[in-house]
Amino acid sequence: MVFMNRRDAGQQLAAKLIGYKNKNPFVLGIPRGGVVVAAEVARELGAPLDVIIPRKIGAPFNKELAVGAVAPDGTTIFDERALFMLGLKKADLEDQVRHELEEISRRSNTYRGNRKPPVLQGKTVIMVDDGIATGMTARAALESVRKMGPDSLVLAVPVASMEAVSQLKQDVDELVCLLVPDVFYAVGQFYQNFRQTSDEEVINIMKELADRSQGQVE
Repeated sequence: MVFMNRRDAGQQLAAKLIGYKNKNPFVLGIPRGGVVVAAEVARELGAPLDVIIPRKIGAPFNKELAVGAVAPDGTTIFDERALFMLGLKKADLEDQVRHELEEISRRSNTYRGNRKPPVLQGKTVIMVDDGIATGMTARAALESVRKMGPDSLVLAVPVASMEAVSQLKQDVDELVCLLVPDVFYAVGQFYQNFRQTSDEEVINIMKELADRSQGQVE
């Protein structure tokens, strides 16, 4: 299975989630690309849409090498094995964590504008991304949302690695994944068009679906 683009993936994913339509769902997209997928789910389910912004924590000598992840509320997870192999301690990454939290705050303000964060307590929350490789950022986001007291927490993605699915299914009430390939190199290999999503696209999607979120915020 190869998806044409993120909208196509979102429409296919929405079809698998239709059973949640009458369960008062609240959809959270992981920016940037995950918001495009999430928007299709939100439209099909008639659900409000907001964002959850986790960020990976890179190794000091190579920011692209993820050794952990942090969520907006400060929830932080680390790859303990990677830290051991690299001779790193969590204290070595405090500056990096602070930097990523500042970036999360900046992006939240950019995408959400003056709208307040949603109230998720007692709701059926469906978290959506465009695909998951390691699952590090998704885990941080899931732990963060779980603290908000949702009645049910669902993770929905078009494609994910077998390793990520094995780990993440323990963190949710249901994991919906359309494709779990035997060979997984990168999320982009399963899309015909996987161009980068811009901040402007995310902002426009948020504005379009903002009305559904009114009355469901703090």
